[in-house]
Amino acid sequence: MIRSPFAVVLLALPLLGQAPPPARPTVPPSLAEVRKAMGIPSTDAVRGQQDAVGFASRPDQMAQVWAWSALPPAPEALGPLPAPGVPGVICPHDDYLFAGRVYRRVLPLVTARTVVLVGVFHKYRRFGAKDALVFDPYRAWRAPDGEIPVSPLRDELMAQLPAADVLRDAAMQDSEHSVEAIAYWLKHQDPRVEIVSILVPAASFPRFRELADHLGKALAASMRKRGWTLGRDVALVISSDGIHYGADFGYTPYGEGGVEAYVTATARDRDLLTGPLAGPVSPAKAEAFFDTVVDPAHPDTYRMPWCGRFSIPFGLLLLDATTRRLGQPAPLGVPVAFGTSIGFPELPVKPLGMGATAPANLYHFVSYPGLAFTAGK
Repeated sequence: MIRSPFAVVLLALPLLGQAPPPARPTVPPSLAEVRKAMGIPSTDAVRGQQDAVGFASRPDQMAQVWAWSALPPAPEALGPLPAPGVPGVICPHDDYLFAGRVYRRVLPLVTARTVVLVGVFHKYRRFGAKDALVFDPYRAWRAPDGEIPVSPLRDELMAQLPAADVLRDAAMQDSEHSVEAIAYWLKHQDPRVEIVSILVPAASFPRFRELADHLGKALAASMRKRGWTLGRDVALVISSDGIHYGADFGYTPYGEGGVEAYVTATARDRDLLTGPLAGPVSPAKAEAFFDTVVDPAHPDTYRMPWCGRFSIPFGLLLLDATTRRLGQPAPLGVPVAFGTSIGFPELPVKPLGMGATAPANLYHFVSYPGLAFTAGK
């Protein structure tokens, strides 16, 4: 979920015949500033926790969320669940009390020990990041159930990529909540899991194709060397919440809110899940999603405020590039679940010291897409 509302900025037009003033260079926050704002700050060796309110930070919290999220009512089923062991999924990253039921339906489909997490980079503008992939420098990530090792695959992939493709930055990774939200669930269901965290800032679609082709080539080479297969040994988890509707999100095309706006907005999200995100993965479908949620000429500009406006197209392209390099058919997108922040009762986590980081009502709601990628035929 986008944790801060969209700001409306009015730009004064320059006088006729005058050039606009030069843009001010971005001054990113320091590592010390970022860590000061974390719920549990990182150390130089172990990544801490950005959000200790919306997400579990203790073993008892994680165990209760896991149990409660399996109880009725279940999220809306968009189709039958495939067998566990899938090559990849799309999973939300919002507060556990809102989105827990969708996490619980989607993430158990991932059984690979090594998981490449394709994360949203909400604050990429603050850091001036674009056109590259953001990796972390850590040995492990802190989680409610103990440390999550960072896979040796991370450094091997980085070594194979062009220098222009890679940003390795602790402050950028520390500032983001979209990976940790999912990583803790993966750790709880499989204590052996190892991760590679990749944040995806803004880029043009052609640049995403380049980045995905380079990384897919590297990933396929590393997998061949180890005798690994997608699904059994490695899986991709793409982080994304769906539509963010409301005046403070700057998105009210169906009115300020209410039942009709909710029904219409969520129907469009289902159309995306069952349209360009379903069936055989392809660059054309990745581009169709990209063009739907952003202005392709100006990717910073939303058409529909999905958190995964960059992570999903890049993730689809990476799946396509990796399977092509491995000589395998493209994976198939299978929509499996859908929910919203107001679509079912909240998990009763507040007595555990957890809570919400944003309101949830008919005038401020977020959707949660759940989709699996199965092996192509």
